[in-house]
Amino acid sequence: MTFSIVGRCEQTGQLGIAISSSSIAVGARCPWVRAGVGVVATQNVTLPALGPQILDHLEHARLDPAGALERALSANEWREYRQVTVVDAQGRTAFFSGREALGTYHAVAGKQCVAAGNMLDGRPRDRSDDSGVRARVRRARRSLARGDARRDRGRRRSGPVHSAALKIAGEQSWPLVDLRVDWADDDPISKLDGLWQAYEPQMQDYVTRALNPTAAPSYGVPGDE
Repeated sequence: MTFSIVGRCEQTGQLGIAISSSSIAVGARCPWVRAGVGVVATQNVTLPALGPQILDHLEHARLDPAGALERALSANEWREYRQVTVVDAQGRTAFFSGREALGTYHAVAGKQCVAAGNMLDGRPRDRSDDSGVRARVRRARRSLARGDARRDRGRRRSGPVHSAALKIAGEQSWPLVDLRVDWADDDPISKLDGLWQAYEPQMQDYVTRALNPTAAPSYGVPGDE
């Protein structure tokens, strides 16, 4: 079981993904983000290669998310086992859930975001005017912007999750945030939230240190003056 949300922040233009899974080390295989290009979640029976392939199609072929997703999937004979979501740097969205996805699966797109899951306890209604779905998407977008993945936890029937990850790209070529809990017997989302709470106050300082070491604050570590 895996559930995720990918999105673009309207205020900052940052792209990000929050994801959790019953499998080990979800952050090593499923989340892909590229500054100024897009963000991809490739999950279910995961093919990690789909992430960079779709991002390449967005960046170099200049396809929209639907076109980039279709081009990547069309080259894969096992596409019906895949669940993939995409948001590009303009906030456009696309998603795919193959017929062989595990259990109850679904994806829903909101404004500049997509949430998806498999082996879920229930399936949300597909009505585009469903205020309940829109409200859940809005909460998920706020959660992603704050780095608080717990708000999009959802109901699930496949047992506890064991790993979680948060990845965000800002203006630089490297991730602004890349936090992972690769295995936890209980509640990796809370552990990920703890990492975020520790990292967020220092986040911008690490960008400053990279771009202009003379302007960076000291952390009091050996050799750091």
